[in-house]
Amino acid sequence: MVGISARSTALLAALLLAGTVAAHDHADHGAVDAKPAPKGDYAKVWLEKQQTAPRLAIAAQFDAAGRLWLARVVGQQIFVSHSSDTGKTFSEAVTVNRQPELISADGEARPQIGVVGQRVYVSWTQALPQPFAGHIRFSVSEDGGQSFSDPITINDDSRPITHRFNAMLADARGVTLAWIDKRDGAGNPEYRGAAIYTARSTDGGRSFETNRNLANHSCECCRLGMAADSDGMTVVFWRQIFGKNVRDFALARLDEPLRRVSEDGWEIDACPHHGGALAIDREGGRHIAWFTGAEKSPGLHYRRIDGETMSRPLRFGNLDAQSGHPQVAVVGRNVVLVWREFDGKFNHIRLMLSRDRGQNWSAPSSIARTAGAADDPLLLTDKGTPWLVWNTAVDGLKRSRIAP
Repeated sequence: MVGISARSTALLAALLLAGTVAAHDHADHGAVDAKPAPKGDYAKVWLEKQQTAPRLAIAAQFDAAGRLWLARVVGQQIFVSHSSDTGKTFSEAVTVNRQPELISADGEARPQIGVVGQRVYVSWTQALPQPFAGHIRFSVSEDGGQSFSDPITINDDSRPITHRFNAMLADARGVTLAWIDKRDGAGNPEYRGAAIYTARSTDGGRSFETNRNLANHSCECCRLGMAADSDGMTVVFWRQIFGKNVRDFALARLDEPLRRVSEDGWEIDACPHHGGALAIDREGGRHIAWFTGAEKSPGLHYRRIDGETMSRPLRFGNLDAQSGHPQVAVVGRNVVLVWREFDGKFNHIRLMLSRDRGQNWSAPSSIARTAGAADDPLLLTDKGTPWLVWNTAVDGLKRSRIAP
């Protein structure tokens, strides 16, 4: 944790303003174009970004056998491959969408992958020509990733509006998708933000239940966190708009109303493109990590939630180093936090460990770095061992086993 300096205040101005966040380059991590394009040029800028932005955002998961599965976007197609040696070598990539389409693949809007037995689930956001518009897409392989079904659109509202920032959770009982959706506010200038929608399949992805509105008035463009509760029920974590324009965090089980879980009071008339992370331990404790620009305590925070009890937020990371985009994982009583920082030359992945469910923490340490553009970090678990997976432009795919 660091104090707030004059430099921190200047960095916040770059990190928190409205607009489309630039690709995660070492020189502009989290920055926003200071001169937004005129409204008439939005469509042109939007399409150029979808067609030319670096495709560094990947999806990854270990399966029950310890194989590392990877989904990445190349051009206008998604490719899936797997590795039996923790990412040193990969199988020949298989095309998911045989018909090319524009695909969002930046830090906050990224493909998703889930592997359950012989089924490999993939979801992504198809970018539409209209600015900030998209569809939630899905495909499944039932033969261990050798071939994939024709993609389907999950959102049952087909208008060219925001259905974006997909998240996915798959297990033996089914697959659940969640995303940010603006159907309820279309044509209503009084509607604040967007909404969280979900859809679930219990037949291996062959069909999905009707879309369901989980919560109104979410922020419009921050990634969602998802995890399974101790009883298997899906829990979603997102940035919510409270009151007129306070953008703090909420979570909800699919069978319960939302609950506010941060009280930063960050009032900003914009979406910060900075979602949060969620992990749930075997005791049902929710472990959350998020970013806020609230003046009283800007930066990254961690909190544990046990039933009605919420721990005091723990601030971590160096705001002067543009700390952001945290991930959290739990293995038994061990909790792992990773996040990005930039030292003026290198992007770093920083790490903190707790061995007592988040009560006490190790000092921060750097576990990976790169000199070029890079994706946000991913935290995976393989047979009870946490792993960092990080895609970089210069050094390729980095993998690091995190010792408990």
